[in-house]
Amino acid sequence: MFREMQRFRQQLSREACVELLKRAPRGVLSVLGDDDYPYGMPMNHYYCEDDGRLYFHGGPAGHKLDAIRRHDKASFCVMDDGVRQDGEWFLTFRSVIVFGRIALITDRDRTYEISRLLSRKFTDDQRYIEDEIRHSGPRTLLFALIPEHMTGKRVCER
Repeated sequence: MFREMQRFRQQLSREACVELLKRAPRGVLSVLGDDDYPYGMPMNHYYCEDDGRLYFHGGPAGHKLDAIRRHDKASFCVMDDGVRQDGEWFLTFRSVIVFGRIALITDRDRTYEISRLLSRKFTDDQRYIEDEIRHSGPRTLLFALIPEHMTGKRVCER
């Protein structure tokens, strides 16, 4: 069903893919939008090692949610900042693409738990996190990308 990577020597191990998904602050979630146009949007995420899912949060209405309800297949792409060797102009970076299906999460306790974990990627300020959850939590929609295929590679720009 999913294509094999053509440049297999550049392929990252599953462990390297997971590590990048855990560290990357954000990526691009792509869904099938209005009139079947691809709709990609930058999203921050939380990768849960316990269940292997990627979690996202958003509002209870909008283009993204309409697209997900219409068609649950999606992809999510992250990449690192890359590195440049001394004296060289090009970057070498790593990227991961996850293909899967989106599931809406209706459990409020799970929504708040994942929201806390996601927030900790950006701040250790527990008071701020709890204030945000108290303020925005009741209107927050949590959804998960359940992976069906994941691939990563190391790319040299030259």
